[in-house]
Amino acid sequence: MYIKKISFTIILSAFVLFVLAQTRITANFNKDWKFYSGEAAAANEINFDDANWRILNLPHDWSIEFSFDSTSPTGNGGGALRGGLAWYRKTFTVPATDQSKNIYIDFDGVYRNSEVWINGHYLGKRPNGYISFEYELTPYLKFGNKKNVIAVKVDNSMQPNSRWYSGSGIYRNVWLVSKEKISVDHWGTFISTPQVTNSSALVVIKTNIINQLSKNKNVKLVTSLLNGEGKEVAKVESDMLLSINKKETEQKAEIKRPVLWSDEHPYLYKAITKIISDEKVADVYETTFGIRYFKFDVDKGFLLNGKHLKIKGVCDHHDLGCLGTAVNKRALERQLELLKGMGCNAIRTSHNPPAPELLELADKMGFIIMDEAFDMWKKEKTKFDYHSDWDEWHAKDLQDQIVRDRNHPSVFIWSIGNEIQEQWGDKDDTSAYNIIRELNAIVKRLDTSRPTVTANNEIHPWNKLLQANAVDLIGYNYNQSEWNKDKLSKLWGNKPFIVTESVSALETRGHYDHFCSDSIRRWPARWDLPCDKCNDDLTVNAYDNVSAPWGSTHEETMKVFQKLDNVSGQFIWTGFDYIGEPTPYPWPARSSYFGIIDLAGFPKDVYYMYQSVWTDKSVLHILPHWNWKNGDIVDVWAYYNHADEVELFLNGKSLGTKKKTGDDLHVMWHVPFVAGTLKAVSKKDGKIVLTKEIKTAGKPAKIELIADRKNIKADGKDLSFITARVVDASGNIVPDADNLIQFSVKGEAGIAGTDNGLQTSMEPFKSNQHKAFNGLCLAVLQSKEKESIVVVTASSQGLQAASATISIKK
Repeated sequence: MYIKKISFTIILSAFVLFVLAQTRITANFNKDWKFYSGEAAAANEINFDDANWRILNLPHDWSIEFSFDSTSPTGNGGGALRGGLAWYRKTFTVPATDQSKNIYIDFDGVYRNSEVWINGHYLGKRPNGYISFEYELTPYLKFGNKKNVIAVKVDNSMQPNSRWYSGSGIYRNVWLVSKEKISVDHWGTFISTPQVTNSSALVVIKTNIINQLSKNKNVKLVTSLLNGEGKEVAKVESDMLLSINKKETEQKAEIKRPVLWSDEHPYLYKAITKIISDEKVADVYETTFGIRYFKFDVDKGFLLNGKHLKIKGVCDHHDLGCLGTAVNKRALERQLELLKGMGCNAIRTSHNPPAPELLELADKMGFIIMDEAFDMWKKEKTKFDYHSDWDEWHAKDLQDQIVRDRNHPSVFIWSIGNEIQEQWGDKDDTSAYNIIRELNAIVKRLDTSRPTVTANNEIHPWNKLLQANAVDLIGYNYNQSEWNKDKLSKLWGNKPFIVTESVSALETRGHYDHFCSDSIRRWPARWDLPCDKCNDDLTVNAYDNVSAPWGSTHEETMKVFQKLDNVSGQFIWTGFDYIGEPTPYPWPARSSYFGIIDLAGFPKDVYYMYQSVWTDKSVLHILPHWNWKNGDIVDVWAYYNHADEVELFLNGKSLGTKKKTGDDLHVMWHVPFVAGTLKAVSKKDGKIVLTKEIKTAGKPAKIELIADRKNIKADGKDLSFITARVVDASGNIVPDADNLIQFSVKGEAGIAGTDNGLQTSMEPFKSNQHKAFNGLCLAVLQSKEKESIVVVTASSQGLQAASATISIKK
């Protein structure tokens, strides 16, 4: 008789799911909320009539639905998109079988000043727009067929309260959690690996258990450690008397021959924690973790698992381009894929706690995270920002961030403040010392396994945050002439150093209007002055030769970064353009110019400079396009690696060979324009490595569609990012095409947003049409919950239409 083998992993996973189904249930609570924009008296009451309110699914950002508006109180720094006040309500039932359980609602993030009611009972307020929080619903719930109503008021009306686009609403996921009276607490485990070698790892598991029975209880705590294949590699059991309320217990286990987590091999383990009471499983709780050891060294920089590693990071805000701030895991994953493609291995969560999904993806994809808490302390940056909530909420908010995020192997650094105003102060003002020491103590009470830092844009000896000598790392924003060890040690002693923010270069993708590309430009003259050299259309050169006055170009920075071993890492401002803060550009600019990748997710030319330095891929990239006027002298740049030299040809005629000299990262030719084909050939030892051609394009003739994924899930959330290229009759992209492209969809999906990456476009993101910018346009297709073959068609007057087929399956 043939018996088919069933893997241990499948059996164990099935068992865990079965046990979870009997004990703890964490249900997605995003569907079928009612939404109303504006004040609604008594909307917190259970019998309030919301029949005419809009029905939607969360996560939801209402600000992204507005038109760009020069009169918006957010200003163009806030994206020129309005905030306001709004209500959400949801009606639901709870099975009668759950009457013996405790029920909680978890919010991953609400921007901002949220207040929550259940069946008319007030649960609380949370001013911070980025922190996750939980309320218990149990005492106020009705069970069986009786209806419950949860109401959420979100007040983002006091503006400005952010220096960038914040979004508005319940913009992260919501969960309904039911569990037994004896259970693991919210974020109730902390797993650390204080002793790691190649042969063994000590795993310390701290578990907070809550007992909401009216008596003490004897329980058994069983923790199984599973490797990435689902095989149990260690197990530890503890018997204990559980008193009423909470108890923290510690367990230790050893894993033999551990597989270490790294940016190149992000291997994950899982802890399955079971509480057994009266010989029954009362709770099962899962915790993902990784095993790694690291060190920040004064001389050698950063070492991961005993090996030197440069932290090659970017700063990123939390918006997802045309999707706004409404979190979507696939949109985050796409961003990380693009960053990984250029060699980036780190993210700074500027300047706030990130969505949980970002950290989950970073764990799986191999990103080193600087997890940042605050952009201001008690001193304001904008009139209505978090400073007014500081005294009451900062300790609770920081504590919740650390407890929520400390199991993630991707989190390596806690940043407790960015460019904090308390850096400055009168001689007798001790507030900076008091605050930084308090914040550092909160972190260290909860986690001693990671260093702390502040991101300082003021580095003079009188900087009060650095004077306090409270945090573990010295963090500089910019100031690259001061990065060498001798200067750092003279000021701050022997402390490891990291560049918390760098570059601030300015580029508009695909735009080339100045051909003196070998001269570097800074503007405005000072950070607080308007742009004094802006083009009338508020575009800026895509050659890497322009930066803000406090910053530097990408190449300038890279030259310093690569040669200084003591610099453990840097976080470039920024990975992506983001909505808001178009500094130094005035209205109608409404999104930033700092990104290596534009707002739509299209790489700028400098992306390939990073790829040529930070990856093992063979790279040859030339710029600009080849559509100019006869007689123009065009600067042609080439980024390349894995080669000794690059030879440039125009219409088959060699224009000479160039080699990088010194620490240069590109080569350049001054070329009189003649229409035709520009070809670059990189060579190693005389042999061709890569060839790249750019041809003069004719008039726009047709559209090409390229979907990043042709198979997506029928879950109502999955996305396909579809690029529309405007090309000539021969298929060459037309570099200045701005045709209006209309997208239509047949099948079970819809257009979630459109964009083109232009920082001054006034077209709404929530639309089925958008103009191309420099030949490119983006449409984001979002699935519904039915299986379907979806056809997306892009059309434009005078152009041949194009279609893409996307398969949507469960």
